[in-house]
Amino acid sequence: MKSSKHVEKLFSVLYVGTIFVSLGVIYLIHLPNNLFSELIDFFNRLTLARVPNTGAFLPAPISPAVHVDLYTALFQFFLVISIMEAIILALRFVFNSSIKRKAETISNVVFWFGVSYLIWTYLVDSATINKWFVFWIGIIVIFGLSLIARVFVLLAVRQPEPVKN
Repeated sequence: MKSSKHVEKLFSVLYVGTIFVSLGVIYLIHLPNNLFSELIDFFNRLTLARVPNTGAFLPAPISPAVHVDLYTALFQFFLVISIMEAIILALRFVFNSSIKRKAETISNVVFWFGVSYLIWTYLVDSATINKWFVFWIGIIVIFGLSLIARVFVLLAVRQPEPVKN
């Protein structure tokens, strides 16, 4: 039992290390455009925008297309996280982690790959106010799909209860 806890701790260290390395590398890749300044600019340009075909107003950048470099950096970061989650999932099978941990990691893989796809499709390509709100609806859908993936994994391995006579 102690060795499985040790392996789980190593997975956590690997994950956190990947986050730090990817943040540093992505920052260096985008250095000519100083991501920190772009992030501040992004939040300074947030306003309440009308959601198309509704009376609702939600936060959105004044001009979403201006922040393509920030979206690209986010895409790269989430793609790295997705790949790391997939690697950890494979390692969970190799080291025979609990089904609960495998289900959680499958859920994470679905979510992070989904978010990466949405960023690339709706924000990096040609962001508009309409696409901005479609992106956020997509995030909600991907979150739901990741939860459903987790449930299916847990149900697939569930042991039937013995019949009582």
